[in-house]
Amino acid sequence: MRTHLHHLVSEQAQLRPDAPALTYQDTTVDYAGLWSTVTAVAGGLQLLGVRRGDRVAIYLEKRIEAVAAIFGSSAAGGLFVPVNPVLKPEQASHVLLDCEVRVLVTTAQRWALLADLLGDAKRLTAVVLVGGGDAPEVEGIELRRYDDLLLAPAVPAPVVGVDLDPAAILYTSGSTGRPKGVVLSHRNLLVGADSVSSYLENSPDDVVLAALPISFDAGLSQLTTAFHVGARVVLMNYLFPAEVPRLCARHGVTGLTCVPPLWIQLTEADWPDEARHSLRYFANTGGRMPQATLTRLRELFPQAAPYLMYGLTEAFRSTYLEPAEVDRRPDSIGKAIPDAEVLVVRPDGTVCDPGEEGELVHRGPLVALGYWNAPEQTAARFRPAPGAQPAWRQTELAVWSGDTVRTDDEGFLYFVGRRDDMLKTSGYRVSPTEIEEVAYESGLVRDAVAVGVADDRLGQRIVLVVAPPGGVPVDTAALLAVYRRSVPTFMVPSEVVVRFELPRSPNGKFDRAAVRAELDR
Repeated sequence: MRTHLHHLVSEQAQLRPDAPALTYQDTTVDYAGLWSTVTAVAGGLQLLGVRRGDRVAIYLEKRIEAVAAIFGSSAAGGLFVPVNPVLKPEQASHVLLDCEVRVLVTTAQRWALLADLLGDAKRLTAVVLVGGGDAPEVEGIELRRYDDLLLAPAVPAPVVGVDLDPAAILYTSGSTGRPKGVVLSHRNLLVGADSVSSYLENSPDDVVLAALPISFDAGLSQLTTAFHVGARVVLMNYLFPAEVPRLCARHGVTGLTCVPPLWIQLTEADWPDEARHSLRYFANTGGRMPQATLTRLRELFPQAAPYLMYGLTEAFRSTYLEPAEVDRRPDSIGKAIPDAEVLVVRPDGTVCDPGEEGELVHRGPLVALGYWNAPEQTAARFRPAPGAQPAWRQTELAVWSGDTVRTDDEGFLYFVGRRDDMLKTSGYRVSPTEIEEVAYESGLVRDAVAVGVADDRLGQRIVLVVAPPGGVPVDTAALLAVYRRSVPTFMVPSEVVVRFELPRSPNGKFDRAAVRAELDR
């Protein structure tokens, strides 16, 4: 019986031990070999002190060791915390400090950049180093090589716990600035794997290319859906568009999920015939796919079924549009995925009529447990499900997304916009506050407002509007250099606009709507 995430691997190791499970570069491991590694990692983590509920952070590029650490954390009873490898050390350290990580799995090079930033990490007791290289010693923190970790005895007994226990923390940007951790249960991940693999019709014959970050819910889903059915996952760390067709051709990839900016790049790449004709489906998430891009992809992959999806980290996945409906309503985000209900509601909680705009609310077993160590933010987003509930029933919580949507007469959903100021660029949700804090910390500006401007390739591009400090001209080149050192590429503003004064609302706050309107003129 599957109750924990690692059971996805253990079950396939029993059913099809010799079937390929995971490929990275020139190495492929079968399910029996992957399960053997997972149990060894779990045993090693337990020897390092990991107990039920402890956090294990994985700050690595996609590779077999990262996947083994994710499922090994589950088998050891801990929570895994995947840290996006493109994050700068300052951002990664925020995640590690916020979730009070017990063990960090990373490389010597990354640890060298993090060590001085983790002086307040009181619960961090061990760092597991993947690969070679010298690493700095820190008092109170044990350094252990990954290969040595595998020498530990296997987990001696099944993990104690139930499927409602926390399994993972995925960090996502919040409107207040710093990223916040969404806590997912084992049930969330298992139900999500079953739901998504059912509508994608995944089977053991599938080969799924994992092109998205594992720290992204859709990226993690590539692992869980594939392992749910015994399919094979090919790991790739995306650098250039040409790599995707090459890997698809080499491995006979049948399933590929990307965000719109990546899909746009891939339509401009050269696709060998073997790559084009092996693809059974392609899926989009993280923003609306331009119609021209969708048309081009369907020309490239005439035998592949297109799936347009919408998801919330707080609910893992939410909706999808069936391929048969793509021609009729390409702007739709579809209907609720299996095992979920998606409602469109008014501010008073009543359900909207067709065509009426309201907030998307997701209810069901995919609703996350809340935000890590953030009760106020949890209470604001995870609220009682719409509709009257009988007095005898415990209150059911749903995710109130903050997204404005509408339905048509047949119940298909259409995205309208967000109710907060979050930006969506390159498939990532980005907090404008986090962008603005970098400008203030640079000392080069007096005022700063970051806004998103519509962009066909990125969804939105980030424009930073600033005012000079004390009449001194703003050195925009120096300011952009600060961003390139401090944040990932997707968070670097595409443009810096200088104004002597920024518009404010009557209460003295910056008027973001006025700033956007001025840029649109």
